[in-house]
Amino acid sequence: QLQLVESGGGLVQPGGSLRLSCAASGFTLSSYEIGWFRQAPGKEREAIECMRRNGEATTGADSVKGRFTISRDNAKNTMYLQMNSLKSEDTAIYYCAATRGFYYNCAEHFFGSWGQGTQVTVSS
Repeated sequence: QLQLVESGGGLVQPGGSLRLSCAASGFTLSSYEIGWFRQAPGKEREAIECMRRNGEATTGADSVKGRFTISRDNAKNTMYLQMNSLKSEDTAIYYCAATRGFYYNCAEHFFGSWGQGTQVTVSS
């Protein structure tokens, strides 16, 4: 059974850092294209960053450019989102996703497998 499980969320002060992890089970993550998305209260889910099988990353949101970085460790079957210089507006539920197919751009409708989400709260 294909499963994605996020971890690493929590409360962090503005300017701080967090690294989210997403462990895959039931499939080989290296064969999938992956992405991170988030949904803030009262807002639609938005794309953060996506990554192709070959490691090419695509930024989905200009607001995170230079601060957030997607990566994957195929040996651990795990993907990551490193978040630096966090701001209050980064507060959201963060989701990882994967697709066996290909994404044209970093958008949620290309992804069919999703984790349950992890809460990130940026507050002093």
